[in-house]
Amino acid sequence: MDYPGAMYGATENLQVQPEVQQWFAAVDRDGSGKISATELKAALANGQGGTFSDRACNLMIGMFDKEKKGTIDLNEFQALYNYINAWLGVFRGFDHDNSGAIQENELSAAFTQMGYRFSPEFIKYLIQKSDFNNHESITVDQFIVLCVQIQRFTEAFRNRDTDQTGVINIGFEDFLNVALSCSI
Repeated sequence: MDYPGAMYGATENLQVQPEVQQWFAAVDRDGSGKISATELKAALANGQGGTFSDRACNLMIGMFDKEKKGTIDLNEFQALYNYINAWLGVFRGFDHDNSGAIQENELSAAFTQMGYRFSPEFIKYLIQKSDFNNHESITVDQFIVLCVQIQRFTEAFRNRDTDQTGVINIGFEDFLNVALSCSI
């Protein structure tokens, strides 16, 4: 199964849907023709009665902002809209109890289906690192951030695992480069 990470950044030749144009206009509160992370945050609900985190909004704006100015235009917003909806579909597919959050067993199942084999202890650690309120579950925005980070680290690891052994030797500066470029 392909997951949304494979489609991020694709903004060329997109036909902007009318509902996306309307939503863009509503989110673009200052009328600049660009959306910032702050404007995006005001428009996105995380399913738990709150908004998407600053971290998630900054990550998503950064992923689609071709000019690296901290804002996205209508075409970039269309790609982001598609990306969020795709991840939302994945999230809902694993939120079996429709709680608006994914618990440990659901997160484990999601990662297993994505091809990862994480231990129960590591899944617990991921939830603790993602949810600063000491809950035992994560919201959709935390899920997106976590999945994007894991995809970025996986790609960086695979680029260095040329023999495909599952083990790499990495110098300290290269390690820092990977950690800083993959983190948010």
